[in-house]
Amino acid sequence: MKILAIDDQKLILLSVEKRLTELGYVVETATSIEIGIQLFNSFQPDLVLLDMNMPEMSGTDLVSCTGTEVVKYIRLFMRNDTPILVMSGNTDEHVIMQNFDLGVNDYLKKPVSLDEMAARIKRIIGAPKTSGVKSEIKTDTRILQKNCVGVVIPCYNEEERLSSEAFKDFAHKNLGYHLCFVNDGSTDNTLAVLNKLKKENPANISIYNCKQNGGKAEAVRQGILHLVKDQQLDYIGFLDADLSTDFRDFDDLVKTIESSDFKIVSGSRIARMGANITKESARKIISSTINLIIQTILGMPFKDTQCGAKVMDREIASNMFNKKFVTKWLFDVELFMRMKKHYGKKAVKKMICEQPLKRWIHADGSKLSMRDSLKIVGQLAQIAVHYR
Repeated sequence: MKILAIDDQKLILLSVEKRLTELGYVVETATSIEIGIQLFNSFQPDLVLLDMNMPEMSGTDLVSCTGTEVVKYIRLFMRNDTPILVMSGNTDEHVIMQNFDLGVNDYLKKPVSLDEMAARIKRIIGAPKTSGVKSEIKTDTRILQKNCVGVVIPCYNEEERLSSEAFKDFAHKNLGYHLCFVNDGSTDNTLAVLNKLKKENPANISIYNCKQNGGKAEAVRQGILHLVKDQQLDYIGFLDADLSTDFRDFDDLVKTIESSDFKIVSGSRIARMGANITKESARKIISSTINLIIQTILGMPFKDTQCGAKVMDREIASNMFNKKFVTKWLFDVELFMRMKKHYGKKAVKKMICEQPLKRWIHADGSKLSMRDSLKIVGQLAQIAVHYR
C-alpha cells in the first residue's frame, strides 16, 4: 500500500515517513503543493496524508496557501476518490468543515502521536500485507507538535553537562523541535560531545560552530540568525545548556505563544505556590537588586528579563537580532529595549508575556560568578546610554 505525505515541514515528514515505512507502507513525501500534485499523478497513492498550512514560492516571495487546494485538485479537478487524511495544526472549524464537505475522509488535529496517525490510516485503508514471519512492531507514542520550533542552546565548555540524556531524549520524543547547539569557541571536548549528540539525532539536532569565544549574547544571536533561514520553523527560542529551565516548562512557553498574540513568551523564575524553584540566597538578593535596576531602565514592569528561556515568533527573530548586542550577557534587556524603540512602549507591553516556571534550579558550575553579577550594573548603565 502506498501513501503520499505532503507537509512543508521536513521535521514532521521525516518522522512520518520513518514510522509508516516501519509499518510496511510504501511512502513518498512532498514539501510543497506543486510537488505533491505531481507525485499524486505519478505515484498513484492509496492514501494522501496532508497538512493544511503550507507556504508556496511565488517569484521571490512566500505566499500563504492551504492543503485545501490539493483536496480540490483531487476531488473536483481529477474527480478521484483516493482517501485523504488531513493532519494539521489548523483547528479552525470552518476550515475543517470545508474540507469534509470537499470529501476528506478524516481530519487529525496536531499535536498527535505517531501511533494515532497510524491507527487512523489503518482504519481507512487497512494494514499493508506482509510476507513471511510477521515481526513485532513496537508502539510509538512520540508526538507530532502543532508547530515546528527551533531552540538555540549556547555552549561554552559544557562537555560534562551535555553528556546528559535529557537532550537526546527530548530530541527523540518531540518531533517538531530542532535543537541548534552553538559551540562558542569551547576549549574542552564540547564540540566532540555535540557531534555525538547530532549523530544520534541528525534530523532534530544541528551544530553552529564559532571558532572564537564571543560570549553568550553573540552565540545566541548567531544561532537565531542561523535558524531563521529554515522556513519550516514557526517559532524560535533559546535555552541554557545547564537545563536550569526544564524542557517541560519550555514546552509550556511554546504552547502559550501558539495560543496567543504574544510575540515573545519569556520564562520567569518568580516563585509561586507549588513551584519547585531554588536559588542560592546571596545570588537571589543580587538578582533582585539587578531586576529593580532593569525595570527602571526599561520603564516597563518585567520582573525577570534574564531568565535563560524564551520563545519568539519569526518576526522578532528576524528583525531584532540583525545587529550585535552592546553587552555579552544582558542581551535579553537589549532585546526588550530594541523592541521598545521599534514598536513603542505601549505596544511592547502587550507583545511580551512573562510566564512563571513550575520548576527551576540554579545549576552547580554556572559560568556567571558573583563578581560577574556585580559587573552587570556597569553594563546596564552602558545599555541605558546606548539606547537612550
